[in-house]
Amino acid sequence: MLETLLGGLLGGAFRIVPEVLKFFDRENERKHELLMQDKQLEFEQLRGNNKLAIAQETTYGMGIEALTAALEGQGKSSGIKIIDALSSSVRPIVTYLFVALFIAVKWAAISAMVAGGNDYITAIAATWTEADMALLAGIINFWFLGRVFERGTPNAK
Repeated sequence: MLETLLGGLLGGAFRIVPEVLKFFDRENERKHELLMQDKQLEFEQLRGNNKLAIAQETTYGMGIEALTAALEGQGKSSGIKIIDALSSSVRPIVTYLFVALFIAVKWAAISAMVAGGNDYITAIAATWTEADMALLAGIINFWFLGRVFERGTPNAK
């Protein structure tokens, strides 16, 4: 009887052990499959970022080419004196109009402050803002720093 009971228990144990091993093996397979899916997702994200970077670089390159072509086209003359004169006068006229408008607005603000009882020094100081300083710095950089680049560096021989 003991042998029958022992045989039954051992037979049952030997039958259960492979099932337990299969259970752990499936769990490892699921972990492995989840890990592989995460790696695949990471790879797809990298590939998408790479395609986006290539597209942005291509677009940037095309923008630079278009800007270069536009600047080259602006420098060429048409051969018609009136058209060339008008074309070359657009930027200076716009610049002078902007400077005149800027002066008019500042003068109106200063005049209003003086009419309100302030002296000219206080009015000028109050109307000169950080935006005005930034605008002045941009103008100075454009005119004077541009000449440095046009001439080249003095020691570059």
